[in-house]
Amino acid sequence: MAYFANVILPIPLENPYTYLLTDEEGAVLQPGMRVAVPFGKSRIFTALIYEIHQSPPEAYEPKEIYQILDQHPIVNQYQLSHWKWIADYYMCTLGEVFRSAVPSALLLESETTILKDSSYESDDEVLNDEEFLIMEALRHQPTLKVTDVSAILEKKKVLPVLNGLIAKKAIRLREDLVELYKPKLVTYLRTGAACGSGDGLQAILESLVRAPKQEQALLGFFQLQAQTKKQVKLVDLEQYAKVSRAVVRSLVDKDILEEYLIRTDRLHYSGGDDPAAIKELSQVQSGALKQIREAFKAEKTTLLHGVTSSGKTEVYAELLRECLDRGRQALYLLPEIALTTQLIGRLQAYFGEFISVYHSRYNLQERVEVWNNVAAKKSKAQLIIGARSALLLPYSDLGLIIIDEEHDASYKQFDPAPRYHARDAAIVLARYHQSAVLLGSATPSLESYYNVRTGKYAYARIDQRYGAVKMPEISLIDIREQSRKKRMTGHFSSELTEAIGHTTGGGEQVILFQNRRGYAPIVECITCGHSPQCPNCDVSLTFHQYLEQLRCHYCGFHEVLDQACRACGSFTLDTKGFGTEQVEEELKALFPSIKTGRMDFDSTRGKYAYEKIITSFEQQEVDILVGTQMLTKGLDFRNVGLVGIMNADSLFNFPDFRAHERSFQLLTQVAGRAGRTKKQGRVIIQTYNPYHQILQQVITADYEAMFRDQLFEREQYGYPPSKRLIRITFKHKEYNRLNEASSWFAKALRNVFSSGILGPEFPVIARIRNQYIKHILVKISADGSRVKTKNSIKRIEKSFNAISQYRAVRVIYDVDHL
Repeated sequence: MAYFANVILPIPLENPYTYLLTDEEGAVLQPGMRVAVPFGKSRIFTALIYEIHQSPPEAYEPKEIYQILDQHPIVNQYQLSHWKWIADYYMCTLGEVFRSAVPSALLLESETTILKDSSYESDDEVLNDEEFLIMEALRHQPTLKVTDVSAILEKKKVLPVLNGLIAKKAIRLREDLVELYKPKLVTYLRTGAACGSGDGLQAILESLVRAPKQEQALLGFFQLQAQTKKQVKLVDLEQYAKVSRAVVRSLVDKDILEEYLIRTDRLHYSGGDDPAAIKELSQVQSGALKQIREAFKAEKTTLLHGVTSSGKTEVYAELLRECLDRGRQALYLLPEIALTTQLIGRLQAYFGEFISVYHSRYNLQERVEVWNNVAAKKSKAQLIIGARSALLLPYSDLGLIIIDEEHDASYKQFDPAPRYHARDAAIVLARYHQSAVLLGSATPSLESYYNVRTGKYAYARIDQRYGAVKMPEISLIDIREQSRKKRMTGHFSSELTEAIGHTTGGGEQVILFQNRRGYAPIVECITCGHSPQCPNCDVSLTFHQYLEQLRCHYCGFHEVLDQACRACGSFTLDTKGFGTEQVEEELKALFPSIKTGRMDFDSTRGKYAYEKIITSFEQQEVDILVGTQMLTKGLDFRNVGLVGIMNADSLFNFPDFRAHERSFQLLTQVAGRAGRTKKQGRVIIQTYNPYHQILQQVITADYEAMFRDQLFEREQYGYPPSKRLIRITFKHKEYNRLNEASSWFAKALRNVFSSGILGPEFPVIARIRNQYIKHILVKISADGSRVKTKNSIKRIEKSFNAISQYRAVRVIYDVDHL
C-alpha cells in the first residue's frame, strides 16, 4: 500500500499539503524532517514532514517529493505541538509559524537556471539583439542564472526577454535548490612528511638559512605548540611569528608543514566555573528564592516582583545553576537585544561554555549553528539567552524558562504572522516540557498581576534594592512654568542643566531619555504652514540632521531636505518637536567639554553597535548617554547618578487603553537606572502636567494604586484583563473598496455576536506603504469561548473571500492585541 506525507510548506496554506512517497521514502522519513517538494507550476520549496499515513487526498492527484534533505528530524514533536497551538490560538497557519521559527538558511528555495534547449537550431535571424546576446552567452557556458542575464543585458527586468526565448523554443528553465548554510572550516597546521625525526628537523632548519621568514615561521610553530599544548591555527601562527600567509604556504608546499581543516562554530562563549560570579544573596533575595522554589514544586507559574536594582538577576542565576546541574536545558528570554549584550558578560563568568545566544542580529550561518546545537542538546547550548525568537528553538528537555521584563511590549510579534506573545507562548511551551516558568519585572503587566490576584500565578516579592541602596529621588519640573519664566535653554530646564553639570562634575554619569529618534518629527514652513509628508504613508517626514534627510519611520522613504519650502518657495523652514539627535546637539552646545553618546534605532543598526555603545558607557568613556526606550529596560550601569526624562507627556497622551500603564512602567524603569550602587540617585522628569495621576504614582512608586485605577477603568469599558481582544485589520490600496469590505465584515460579525464589536475605524495613521487600513475590535468576555469565537470569525472570512470584489482585501488577525 502506498505511503503519503502531509507536509508544512513555508507559505500561508490553511491545510497541510499531501505528497506521494515511495516505499523506501515511507520507511525512512519521520515527522520533523525536511524535504524538497514541487509546488505550483515550477517552484520547489523546502517543506517539513508533519505526518505520514496511507490515505490519499481526495481533491487532487498527489505529486512525488523532489528530494530528502535530512537524515534525522531537525524539528521535534514538542515543537510541532507548540507550533500547532500557536497557529490555532493566534489564528494563523502552520506554514507561517514554520517560516518564522526556522532560520531562513534551512529553508532552501529553488533558483532558476537557464539552459539552451537541445532541440533549438541555431537560427539567429529570428532573434532580436537582446535574445542574441543571451544565446551567445549560452554557447560559451552551459547554464546562466537570472542575475547573469541581468548583467549581460544591463537591465533589471529580463523576464520578457526570457519568455520570448522560451516561446521560440531556444531555452528552457530549470529549478535548482540552493544551499545557504555553509559550515565554518578553520585551517590548522601540523608537521608534514618532511619533518620526520629530530635529525630531519635540523636539516630542514639548515636548509632554511636563506629563507629567514620561513625559518621564523617554523620556529614559531614549535614554540606556539609547546606553549599552548593545543592544535595550532594558521591565523594564530601568522600573528605569533609575524609572518604572512604566503610564507606559511611555502612551508606547506615543501611538506614541512601540513594543513588540515576542522569544522567549528562561529559563536563561542568561554569562561565558567567561577563560584564568585554570582553575588551572595541578601536575606530578602533568599526569601524570594525560597518562595519561588515552593511554587515550582506546586507546578505554578511564578511572578517575581522586584524593584529596580533589587538583584533579580542573581536570583535567576541561582535557579539557572540548579537547572543546569540537573542536566536540563534553560531558556532566558529578554525583550531587547541590547540586554543580551550586557547579560552575557554577567553570566559568562559563571556559566561560560554552557551559554548560547540567539536573536535576529546574528547572521543566517550563526543562527543555524545555534539551532543545530540546541537540537543535538550539546553542552554549549544548555543555556539559551535570547529575544522572543529563541522561544522557537528545538528544545528537547527544557527545565526552566525565565522571562525577564515580562511586561515589555517587545515580546509581542506584530508583523509578519505569527503575531504571538512570547510570554504567553512560553508558558504553553513549558507545559509540553513540564518545566518551571518564572516571570520577572519591577513593573509587572496588569494581566500578570491580575493572574496573581486570582490565584493563577504564584508570587514572590523583593521590595528593596540590593545592599539596602535607597531608591532614587524623583523631581517633577513644570516646563510650562519654566518657559513662562524664560528659564529653558533649548529643551533643558535650569534644574536639569544644573543637575547635569553637578553630576558630571562629581565623576558620575547621566542618562537622558527621549522616546523619539531623529532630530525633529516635523519640518514646517513658517510662511505658509506646509509640512513635508510621506508619499506612501499618512505621516509627516522626520528630519534627521546627521544625514540631512527627511525620513519616514514606517516605510523607509527618504529624501534630501530642501532649503526652501516646496509649496511657497520661502526659506522660512523651522522644526517642531524634538528627538534624540536634537537633545544630543543641545548637550554639546551646553557642555562642550563633556563626552556624549546616543543609543537609538539609528545608532544601533550594526551587528555589534549595541555592544560598542554599552561597553563605552560602562567603561566611562561617555559621560552622558541619550537614548530611546531601548536603554530603559534592565540595563545595569553602576556609575549613573542622574536620569533626566525630557518630556514625559508624550508617553501618556497617546490614544491607547494601555498608555497609562506603559507610561508608569517606562518612567519607573528609566528612573531605576539611577543610583544603583551606594549613593542615592536622582531623577528629573520634565512635564507640562506635573499633577498627572500617573506621574504622582511614579514619584511614590505606588504600583498598587496604578493597578487598582487601571483595573477599574478597564472593567468599566471592557478591556483586558477582564476581557480578551482580537483586532481584525483590513488593508487595501483602494479607499472605497476597503470601506465597503470592512463594513460588510463588521455587519456579519454583529449578526453573529450580540455585543463586543467595535468599528470598523481608521487608526491614527490610516495609510502605510500606500495601503489604507481599518480596524475592527472584537471583545471576548471572560466566560466566553475563545475557540467558538475564532471559529465563527473564520467562517465569516470564508464567506467574505467568496465575494470577488473583496478577495483582494487583506485580512489580518491580532489575537490578544496590545
